Amino acid sequence: MKKVILKVVLYTIILLVSLEILVRIFHLHNERPERYLDEYGVEKWIPNQKGYSITGNRRQNVGEYRINNFGFNSVYDDYTVSKDSIEVAIVGDSFIEGFHQNYTNSISRKIEREIPEIKVLEFGYAGYNLSEEFNLIQSYNHLFKDIDKVIVYMRYTDDLTVGEYKVSSRLSLNTPVNRLLKQSKLIVYAKDIGLFDPIKNKIASTINLIKRAKPNDNVEVNKDSIYLANFKKLVKTYNYDKEKNVLLLDYSLCSKEFLEYLKRNDFESIDFSALFQNDSRPKTLIYDQHWNNLGRDIIADEIVRYLRKENLQIKKSL
Repeated sequence: MKKVILKVVLYTIILLVSLEILVRIFHLHNERPERYLDEYGVEKWIPNQKGYSITGNRRQNVGEYRINNFGFNSVYDDYTVSKDSIEVAIVGDSFIEGFHQNYTNSISRKIEREIPEIKVLEFGYAGYNLSEEFNLIQSYNHLFKDIDKVIVYMRYTDDLTVGEYKVSSRLSLNTPVNRLLKQSKLIVYAKDIGLFDPIKNKIASTINLIKRAKPNDNVEVNKDSIYLANFKKLVKTYNYDKEKNVLLLDYSLCSKEFLEYLKRNDFESIDFSALFQNDSRPKTLIYDQHWNNLGRDIIADEIVRYLRKENLQIKKSL
């Protein structure tokens, strides 16, 4: 019996080591950069990191990223702006961050190829909600004040759940244990393809069972009213600049009341929902909700159309 147990242990170790080697050889694992809180209290990526974002269990999508000196994914090393040149900033979450496509072919680069006379700076970070995006703009006001146009991507169903800025819990995951586990590419790969999901779901359901929801917890909440209230609070708190800022939105996700409020109060916005709905081709990645190259082309084209309408070149020369 003892020999059998030893053989099982030995073969298990050999199998795990073999799988680890295979995952590394074929580069099936996702490479995630490390996060940090900078001197302004803004959560970003630690500067000067490079790697590849892998989606799917067979490398269905591979995107190369490059974190610059400022802590964002971009071809530019430094974000320097000048009153004598034209700069546009795009602020948002992972959709703008663009890890799912090579950083040399990001939405910003697509815009620059159509309008070469402008410089487009990326401020995308996975997990940002609207409060974090506004906090970023306010914290770096010395930079944003000289940027000509700021495009703020907002996913209505995800980014308005809070009405004030708080440091996220994402950094709490950056523990010595997690960093140690990330050294095993097999564990990283297994986690990404959902191998551990049944265990996680079982733990979560057990916790919920122990807590047992109270009777009044089942009262239906009007999320749209909460989202609108949070939006009003955020634009007031951060003194939202309607002249410089423009919201990038999917109108199909927004409530009627929210869209009416934007129109009634003269908020500039770019809506890409119609082009997404009218084009039958896939606009998101396989096994992922993020935009594929076609989706990013559509987003870039809509932004280009808006910027040309604004005619920033003429305004800058006045």
